[in-house]
Amino acid sequence: MGDFFAAWRAMEKAYKAGKLRAIGVANFYPFMLENLIEAVEIKPAVDQIELHPFFQRERDLAYMRENNIQPMAWGPLDEGRNDIFKHPVLTKIGEKYGKSAAQVALRWNIDRGVIIIPKSVHVERMQQNIDLFDFELSDEDMREIAALGLGHSEIIDHFVPAVQKMCLGMKIHS
Repeated sequence: MGDFFAAWRAMEKAYKAGKLRAIGVANFYPFMLENLIEAVEIKPAVDQIELHPFFQRERDLAYMRENNIQPMAWGPLDEGRNDIFKHPVLTKIGEKYGKSAAQVALRWNIDRGVIIIPKSVHVERMQQNIDLFDFELSDEDMREIAALGLGHSEIIDHFVPAVQKMCLGMKIHS
């Protein structure tokens, strides 16, 4: 939000100077990515967006794949909404693999080629969040999880002007 073109050009300068290895964006929808790509020299390496079984964003992922931009999920566990830790579909799938519903949700994003950033303050959950690479979800599992999509975020709606105003009013530096 705001003058992100100027911010991007400053990051390009730091990248060219070798101060950064990669530069990316957060919460950019495909139309925003296209606008940025057409106006700058260096395309984003990553776009960090909300991605979880209830907000799947297949169109966004397809655009990123076409443009070699790596998707990264913030909120991959839906901030605990939709009873994700005990959700019956995710729990049933997890039982097949000896995994928790949360591990299934995280693995689902990994299997879609998405970098995940799960958050926890509990050591055992942190360990579970790492223990994701000894199983793969079947095509049937993936279809069952795909059926959970709501088609919208329940966390934040970036298209509401009040949300834009709130974000633009945040002070991120002195």
